[in-house]
Amino acid sequence: MINNSYLLGLYGGTSSTTSSTSNTSTTPAKRTQPTAPWTATENVPTASEMVRSALAGRRIVNEAAVDVDLASASADYRKLFTTYQALNTLSALADRAATRGVSASESALLNKRFASGLAELSAYLATAKFEGFRMVDGVAQNTVKTTAAIEKTSTTFVTAPVHEGALTDTVAAFEGDVRFSIGVSIAGGAQNTIDIDLSGMGSTPRTFDNVTTFMNAQLEAAGVETRIGREQTPGATKSVKVGDKTVTLPAGPDQWALKVWGGAGETVSFSAAETSDAVYVTQTTGGRAEMLKFQADGGSAPTATQGLGETFWVDGRAGQVALPEGVAAVRDSAVAADGSVWVLADLTEGEDDQPIKGQRDVALMKFDSAGNLTQTKLLGAASSANGFSLAIADDGRIAVAGSVTGALDAGKSGDDANVADSFVTVFDASGQELWTQRRGAKAADEATEVSFGADGTVYVAGRSRSMMPGAEGALGGWDGYLQAFSEQRLTPTSPLSGLMVGSTQFGTAGDDNVQAMTTSGSNLYTAGVENGRIMVRQFTLDASGAPTLSSTRDLGAAQGAIAGITVDNGRVILTGQTDNAALDVGGATNAHAGGTDVFVAVLDPDLQPSANERLTYYGGAGVDTASDVQVKDGKVWITGVADRPSDAAKTDPTQAYLARLDPLTGAVEYSQTWRAQGDQAVTGSLTVVSGGASVLDKLGLPQGEIMQADSKLLTVATSARVGDQFSITPGNGTRAITVTIAANDTMASLAKKITNASNRQLVATVVVDKKVSPPTERIQIEAANGKQGATISSGAFGKDALGALGLSPGYIGNTGDKEKKAYGLNLTNTLNLSNADAIKATNDALALALTSVRSAYKSLAPSTAAVTNSYTGNGSSTAYQQTQLANFQAALSRLTA
Repeated sequence: MINNSYLLGLYGGTSSTTSSTSNTSTTPAKRTQPTAPWTATENVPTASEMVRSALAGRRIVNEAAVDVDLASASADYRKLFTTYQALNTLSALADRAATRGVSASESALLNKRFASGLAELSAYLATAKFEGFRMVDGVAQNTVKTTAAIEKTSTTFVTAPVHEGALTDTVAAFEGDVRFSIGVSIAGGAQNTIDIDLSGMGSTPRTFDNVTTFMNAQLEAAGVETRIGREQTPGATKSVKVGDKTVTLPAGPDQWALKVWGGAGETVSFSAAETSDAVYVTQTTGGRAEMLKFQADGGSAPTATQGLGETFWVDGRAGQVALPEGVAAVRDSAVAADGSVWVLADLTEGEDDQPIKGQRDVALMKFDSAGNLTQTKLLGAASSANGFSLAIADDGRIAVAGSVTGALDAGKSGDDANVADSFVTVFDASGQELWTQRRGAKAADEATEVSFGADGTVYVAGRSRSMMPGAEGALGGWDGYLQAFSEQRLTPTSPLSGLMVGSTQFGTAGDDNVQAMTTSGSNLYTAGVENGRIMVRQFTLDASGAPTLSSTRDLGAAQGAIAGITVDNGRVILTGQTDNAALDVGGATNAHAGGTDVFVAVLDPDLQPSANERLTYYGGAGVDTASDVQVKDGKVWITGVADRPSDAAKTDPTQAYLARLDPLTGAVEYSQTWRAQGDQAVTGSLTVVSGGASVLDKLGLPQGEIMQADSKLLTVATSARVGDQFSITPGNGTRAITVTIAANDTMASLAKKITNASNRQLVATVVVDKKVSPPTERIQIEAANGKQGATISSGAFGKDALGALGLSPGYIGNTGDKEKKAYGLNLTNTLNLSNADAIKATNDALALALTSVRSAYKSLAPSTAAVTNSYTGNGSSTAYQQTQLANFQAALSRLTA
């Protein structure tokens, strides 16, 4: 049998257990501390008892249930033991969640109770006033900085690398017919247009410096201060695995990019006279997400060429850019009025300078025509959200629809925090939120489509398992639904809000959905799969925008899915994929080729059968999918997976395709297929931009303005939402003050709020990080000179701003204060029991927190002798040993109970 004292001794700990065989009589020393709960042997609740008590709704933090067996002990001990018991209960919940065979329903209940218990402990520690030390649920630090950062307005713009090698070499991107214009304007003044034509260099070699010198001469002659130069990226070594060995390859050649310096007060833009349409396709491949740019045939733009570093290039491709890490899925994309592309994606991890608050959030990412990510707007969900559809109005407003689980707007979690609700959020053209509506049913529901009406009304369609607000009733299984929102101000001074003006629910007794929607004048069309059949519905919109069902059309057994629906030249064009070789649509042009084929159906606006109908199948004998579709100039652009064998395994090669069809004749006018990393090319969204391709693509320059100042508002540049909060408790004993994020808050205004809320115990300033390009601004917080600092605590669940700012709750001040030491438990509000990895991380965090509690206990009666490892003879145990001790003691206290 293993001796407990032996194990504890290895790690510099002690055991209160004595041998029952000892005959030695000793006189007990006078106790100076009450018995710690981790050494108690009587009346110790078992792990199962703690779990049952917690799930029964009893408080996890309960001072009355704590036993302090020394009358003279300070009040700190009761608070400390209360904290220990709460942590022990949370550990028991985590251990139960990790047990094999736990049902999904119990796992959800354990996770929910753990989250509320963690919040309960956090609230307790925020108000507990320890006399002998400081203890916070977060970290204890002298100085902190927000990881969230906002780009400082820059006067420079750097392209992607356009040349690789020596500066004396000619640059391939500068060869051929290179003509474009640079627009330079000063506020209040006229724009100067400087035409650049590299043929004017004559026989001068088109090296990097020769070309930039030529361009700068044109700029100087025009009397502007803007200049163009170069930016170097030195060649770096690369390590590769060769069998069991790692081989370091020599450094590659240097790479060079164009760099634009804007003159004081000057706004710079680029344009080209010769353009072609551009088609943007998003795809996932090899565990990452990308956006590809294709140059459509026709137009006058020079032939697209392969850029530096681009992989799996095919003819006609004008660009390839990796989407940020953390993108879990790309759902939709759309073109803005300035030719930029908005991409809707789900994130499981934010960028370092733009963290997300929960486990999954919705991101709106804006890319210029050169593929530069110019802005990311996060929804700011506290737990989890998915974005399914994106629409852009003629006035630039952006609508996003999807589902959210847990809190979103003003901390509201819906009827059930564990059930998904539909949401729609509308932003202005700059990405600033205008209004959000969360309209959930009692059971699960999700918004899958969003569209703007001609009058600006926002239409949201989706599916629900029960009756939606304002609808007449549920029909069974999943039902389809349609809602209309009118943008209004309830009072002249109130903010904009979305007022629901119509709601309808439809479907069958089976499972139904809405997979596509479009508006055309006073008509709205939806398409989906209802009880296994393709159903198209027409709604008439009244003067208020409310929809009324006017016509339906059953196209037969679906055996597939819908990719999109639109109205073009008075025709309804429906696109999707199906195994059904005989859809109920007349005027077949191309026959079904077998397996799963893409289909394009042309219907009359009233959806009634007529001689005007057309049906086109597209594909091979295998599986062809349609992930997205867009109609432009009467032609149908489609992307998806191309002719994959029906019996292919998941890991077998998958090719993607882009095609353009004439929906009236079935003619295939354009087609391109491609491979990708790992032979896994799976496309997502598709967007067509008129005139979006030009000679600027190979130069890495965007069409339109550059160096535009992004919004500095926290609610635009971070995942913080209006109404998110955190609190500050000054170290001088005054009451806690709540800090609330306002719509007009910036880094500077929030820094001022923090300083004031701390009763000037803290100093918060905006600092510039010049180590990154472009430089970014963050908030730095530290204790004021001679002051006691303060404790920053998380806001209520669903309204916490700290996660969006990249701040951990905790004490900020002199952590080296020997008279009053600070202990941070480092328990973040992101700890959860949702999966095995999360449970392990939670258990590790709780073990370290329990160690901190024991350290605080020791500090109340510090030993005058150094702690010695009784079995090794060395000094105090290492950090690793302390962690092992924490794990051992936590387990021992539960096992011996």
